[in-house]
Amino acid sequence: MISDGDLYRLAIFLGSCAMMMIVLYHFLDVNARDDETADDTKSTKQSRTTAQPATS
Repeated sequence: MISDGDLYRLAIFLGSCAMMMIVLYHFLDVNARDDETADDTKSTKQSRTTAQPATS
């Protein structure tokens, strides 16, 4: 049977692993490249440069 000390160490280990996974997930999420955002930025810049001034 598992002792209290073993259960405590297991809980600390699994909790530490869970926290490292959360930090890793957020690190990867923040540093991920968004292809759609990059495409939108390019099309916005192109449309701004090709726009003609309005005449009244």
